[in-house]
Amino acid sequence: MRLSTSMIFDQQVRGISDSQSSWLKVGEQLSSVKKVTNPSDDPIAAAQSVVVAQSQSESSQYKLARTFANQSLSMEENALSSATSTIQDAQTLIVYGSTGTLSDDDRASIATQLEGLRNQLLGQANSQDSSGRYIFAGYNTSTAPFVDNGNGVEYVGGSDAITQKVNDSRTMTVGNTGSDVFMSISSNAKTEPDGSASETNVFDMLDSAIAALKVPQADADATTQQTFQDAMDKTNRGLSNSLNNVLRVRSDVGTQLSELDTLDSQGDDRDTILSTEMSNLVDVDYTSAISSYTMQQTALQAAYKTFTDMSQMSLFKLNS
Repeated sequence: MRLSTSMIFDQQVRGISDSQSSWLKVGEQLSSVKKVTNPSDDPIAAAQSVVVAQSQSESSQYKLARTFANQSLSMEENALSSATSTIQDAQTLIVYGSTGTLSDDDRASIATQLEGLRNQLLGQANSQDSSGRYIFAGYNTSTAPFVDNGNGVEYVGGSDAITQKVNDSRTMTVGNTGSDVFMSISSNAKTEPDGSASETNVFDMLDSAIAALKVPQADADATTQQTFQDAMDKTNRGLSNSLNNVLRVRSDVGTQLSELDTLDSQGDDRDTILSTEMSNLVDVDYTSAISSYTMQQTALQAAYKTFTDMSQMSLFKLNS
């Protein structure tokens, strides 16, 4: 087969062009730190990297969700801790106020202290987070969940607890309703001696004791004294039930905070695995890339040298 000068020339130019393209491609990989910058570079790796990127995005979203959940639960735990102390202080006053040797003035003073604790507890039940959202209002976070209407305290917040999905298979409660915390009792609550229903509203419990303490007992008849004692005993049982319920909620909150720590640790491990997988798919191997870059550069120089040498041959100086 007879080779014309133009054919040889074209072959040399294509060789130089191919070598230059390969050399520039490796240079692009080194500068971008990526071996796959376009799907055409490695279609399989590019497709797999899309799947891994989606997993990374999902993991990042769940991590942010856990951060919000942790903040909400921590705020709730803080409010519940304060409420626990308030109820315990009220219990102490109820026991002391039930002492038969106290004077009417002493009982009136205790009633005043209980009123302060009641108002304090109401403030804790209407606690807000740093953004001004009410912690115990369920999904009605913009409105105070507890209202003192003059006849007692009632709950006007949401009926559903706030939930948050914290990973692909776990949804947890991150905001209990005030009715579940302050107007409920646990299943093992102390019952009333006469078999009647136990009081569930902690504010009603305190109001009952406060009213009883304000009734003079110094010259009261036996019936009045018994009514007073029954009211104090009922409040004492009620506060015990209410305290146990608050502690139950606190226990649940603590368990969830611990679970979030575990999920965060697992999420970090998963992120590390995904990052490694993504790196293996699209990141450049410097050692291999530098070696390839040097080889491509040498090949390009050789192609230039060959073309230069051949262009000086007499064959190129003749018209084909």
